[in-house]
Amino acid sequence: MKEQYDVIVIGMGPGAIFLAYEMLQLDKTKKVLLIEQGKRVEQRSCPIEKTGKCMKCKPFCHITSGFSGAGAFSDGKLSLYNKEDDDFYVGGNLHKYIGVEETKKLIDYTDQIYLNFGADPKLEGTQYKKEVEQMKEKAKKEGLTLIDIPIRHLGTEKAHELYKKLEDYLEDNKIELKFETIVEDLIIEDGVAKGVKVKSAKTAQSPIEEIYGKNVIVAVGRKGANWLVSMCEKHHIQTEAGIVDIGVRYELPDKVMEKINRYMYEGKFIGRPGPFKDKVRTFCQNPSGFVSSEVYDNNLSLVNGHSYKDKKSTNTNLAILVSHHFNYPFKKPIEYGRNIAQNLNELGNGNIVVQRLGDIYRGKRTWEKELETNKVEPTLKSAVAGDITFALGYRTMTDILQFIRELDKVVEGFANPENLLYAPEIKFYSNQVVIDENFETNIKGLYSIGDGGGMTRGLMMASASGVQMARILNKKK
Repeated sequence: MKEQYDVIVIGMGPGAIFLAYEMLQLDKTKKVLLIEQGKRVEQRSCPIEKTGKCMKCKPFCHITSGFSGAGAFSDGKLSLYNKEDDDFYVGGNLHKYIGVEETKKLIDYTDQIYLNFGADPKLEGTQYKKEVEQMKEKAKKEGLTLIDIPIRHLGTEKAHELYKKLEDYLEDNKIELKFETIVEDLIIEDGVAKGVKVKSAKTAQSPIEEIYGKNVIVAVGRKGANWLVSMCEKHHIQTEAGIVDIGVRYELPDKVMEKINRYMYEGKFIGRPGPFKDKVRTFCQNPSGFVSSEVYDNNLSLVNGHSYKDKKSTNTNLAILVSHHFNYPFKKPIEYGRNIAQNLNELGNGNIVVQRLGDIYRGKRTWEKELETNKVEPTLKSAVAGDITFALGYRTMTDILQFIRELDKVVEGFANPENLLYAPEIKFYSNQVVIDENFETNIKGLYSIGDGGGMTRGLMMASASGVQMARILNKKK
């Protein structure tokens, strides 16, 4: 008889890590296996700081793959909540499955785990309530919504240390971690999940191995969204039409964002600029941070941002994202976003493209010599000066430019022509996996948590979903 695990988790991002942690608190006798295509957290290292350019690490990018996932390897921010809020405005849809009050309790519990493993006890965005309220009113007059929530900033380098402690804790308590392993397929028989088919990521011709488990949990994150789409199609896992967020990474001087950075650390602005009225939002703000490059499936280079505890620049960077919803007959948001990314990568000869805002207004590309004398010095040195409007799309570009104009009325200098736009910044989510209140799909014994399946967006909510998943499994007979 084949050996069988009680729980098999695909992925080792925050959702998977906190699922395993909570399983240990509830029942240490359970056999739990976590499978990850990337490396251990202490072996994850991006060479771009030494080489000055993205090396497109093989077989997988060290920023997007490995223990702790992609989000924890960028800026490392934990978004919490305000006690007076009766809803959650960021972080995804976990509260729609378990309720707002239960989600708050879950976040409190999860946050304490982070603190126990070394997170900074300081909370950003809690000291300047009066000033934030004034800023919210100013934004409201311009048709923008400013969301303020407490944020615990781990920092890119400190997050590595924290997750290393969690990695050690899981292994010391006999949680099995299988690294550099690709999940080729799910084993599903008569509508029931039985396990997974895996192979080593180290060699192309490695044999397929079957691993069996009573419960299979998909926790692949955004990096695994494309894989999850293929699994849903192959095994008839029910999904709903999803979205894709497409936009740019915007870089501007710290002094322009001084009040936002001081009062809130991260300002989350949401607007619906004309003429299309699409949802446009800021996301992942990094005060004194650095723009970064990361590689996804099919060698796609995407832009992101890092924020360290100790190393600082003089620029703030943030994402400006446009949410795209597609209706009949087109239902392939990931492919749409991937095509945009491919075109932009072609324009940048495989690199991120950067353009000055003023050059877009003037209808011209940006040249390297112009960047050299630009007042806003780019922090991503490997980015190639060019013209992002060739590939980003009229509707998306119109939304972004109008949003920048509107936000400039709230934050003076936000629309300065020397500010920089890097592209592509795309947040891939699979078509949202249909799950019940126990996070179970229409395939018995197959569950979905975290960002990849569309439930959550961000470190804290993904971590909390893992805790809840463990509690659900513990009650299961």
